[in-house]
Amino acid sequence: MMYCRRCGGKVAVHMRQHKLALCKDHYLEWVLEQVDKAIKRYQMFSSQERMLVAVSGGKDSLSLWDILRRLGYQADGLYIGLGIDEGLGYSSESRRMCEQFAAEGGLKLHVVDVEQTYGETVPGMMRRTERGRQKACAVCGLAKRHIMNQVAREGGYHVLVTGHNLDDEAAVLMGNTLNWLTGYLVRQGPVLEATRSGMTRKAKPLCRMYEREMAAYALLRGIQYIYEECPFSEGSKTIYYKEILNKLEHDRPGAKLSFYLTFLQAKENGLFTPQADPELEMLHTCPSCGQATTAPGLCAFCRMVEGYQ
Repeated sequence: MMYCRRCGGKVAVHMRQHKLALCKDHYLEWVLEQVDKAIKRYQMFSSQERMLVAVSGGKDSLSLWDILRRLGYQADGLYIGLGIDEGLGYSSESRRMCEQFAAEGGLKLHVVDVEQTYGETVPGMMRRTERGRQKACAVCGLAKRHIMNQVAREGGYHVLVTGHNLDDEAAVLMGNTLNWLTGYLVRQGPVLEATRSGMTRKAKPLCRMYEREMAAYALLRGIQYIYEECPFSEGSKTIYYKEILNKLEHDRPGAKLSFYLTFLQAKENGLFTPQADPELEMLHTCPSCGQATTAPGLCAFCRMVEGYQ
């Protein structure tokens, strides 16, 4: 029989990776403490700054919004309707979850419908463009990054916050390391500063929280979220890397956290020189939307919506 480390009560969550077991109340308290520590450790933002939380209707983003509000931060939400329905209702259901969460908490939620705004759904862009035919997730990611940055800039938000958890970050790190993508490795971290005009600072407060820890938080807080994965994510490399890391974590609890944190420490110790990311010198302002881009002329998103291949 296991007992809560803090009060001796009934255990709700057992975390092998931390050698820690906690009851419901102390687990929810512990999650707040861990996220707050990460925010302060990596100097993500201050309590005076306005932040925009990108929410998808999933457990991580909705839990993050809940945590930030409980910690006293000024956080509004942003939901992007990608139009991924086509008989599955994925986008419709995820939007419903976000709107329900915002309404119950009296929170402000911005909604951007891609089809209404740009005349075409993201699946439509996937089918029409060479980028989408080769790699569907690339189109979705491009659209979301563009819209998130645009809404944050136009709304006067100081920082854009996303719900990427440790499993997400470790999987991306594995992919970037296996292929030695130094530009991506230089930029990967808890905070991405706005180094050029047209950019908004980005932060990932859940970067040290396991996916299972966030699932437990959502369950214990009674947060309703969409369980289905995006239908276009099947077969993605990120999911493959997550499966590999899960096997490693099973045999060595804490392996994901160690992998990610030692990488961040190596960066702080000078793993990369400032010249390791050549794309920084190539950044300029897109003449159409005003956002920063490395592409010649129009940015990749503007080229996509305007029909370039």
